[in-house]
Order: sequence, then structure tokens, then C-alpha cells
Amino acid sequence: LSPIDEVMRAMEDLIRQGKVNYIGISDTPAWIVSRGNTYAEMLGWNQFVALQVEYSLLQRTPERDLLPMAKSYGMTVVPWAPLAGGALTGKYLKGNPGRIKEGSTRLNDRAVGITKEVMAIANEIGCEPSSVALQWMMNHRDFKCIPIVGATSEAQVQKNVQCLDVRLNSSQMERLNKVS
Repeated sequence: LSPIDEVMRAMEDLIRQGKVNYIGISDTPAWIVSRGNTYAEMLGWNQFVALQVEYSLLQRTPERDLLPMAKSYGMTVVPWAPLAGGALTGKYLKGNPGRIKEGSTRLNDRAVGITKEVMAIANEIGCEPSSVALQWMMNHRDFKCIPIVGATSEAQVQKNVQCLDVRLNSSQMERLNKVS
């Protein structure tokens, strides 16, 4: 594990050489990111502008410290697994075995309850469950969010892009926040 001051120095060198425009960090505790950004600020260097973490309706632990830290530094949050490996699309509840292993937290009672609520809202507004899950994430007003959405087919890409045309009302957002 490289000390954060060495990481920040290396990133600053790459930026000054024109090899990198902006820097981000992935899956790192908030205290380390904060330390790196504080160190860079003290020296007049570039700070991290993006934070990549696992975040979805099934995985909300970043809300404890990582998302408030990102907001404080004006960082864009770039969540990976925003559909929880496809669980939030409802495909596992429809019998598609996918790649999730038995005993996964993406298949437990809590995950099933959340997914059923996502599917119910999707049914109400006439869209794909993935659009509901992605729009919930992008609907946060306290930080910038650009989810990384994986797809194994062109059809999945098309379904995921439809989230840009979906709007969730405050009642639907509240339901999703309550269940998750």
C-alpha cells in the first residue's frame, strides 16, 4: 500500500506533465481520501475530483462517511454496481439464475424486498426496473453522481439509457429510501 502523500505527488507529476487531466480514487476509506485531498490543498496541488465506490439501493453504506466527504470536497461520485449485479432489474426474481451465487446478500430477504419495490414502482410508471434504480441514484441533490452501468448486450445498454427519461416523484423516492 503506497502512502497517500506519495500517491498525491505522483498524480500531481502526471497532471503537470499533461498525461492526466483529473484524478479520482476508488474503494478507499474516507479518512485516506480526506488526508490526500488535505495534503494536496496544503501544497497547492490538484485534489481528487471523483470517488468510485459500490453504491446502490442494496449497498448504501457509503452514505455513512464517503458520500458526505465527497460532497464536502465537491467530488463526483461514480458508483459501480448501481444495479447490484443485475439484482435490481428483477431478473433473479423472474428465474434468471445469472452469475449470483446461492447465499449472496443480493438474494437475501432484504434485497428481495427492495427489488420488489423497485419493480412495483417501475410497473406504476411504465418503465424498466433498472431505470427506477438508476434514477433513484441520480436523483440525489446533495452530490453529483454518474453511475457506471455494466451491460452484457446492446439491449441492456438501451434499457439502462432509458433511465434518463424517467422521473421519480417524492413519494416514490421516499418509498425506495424507506425500503432500503
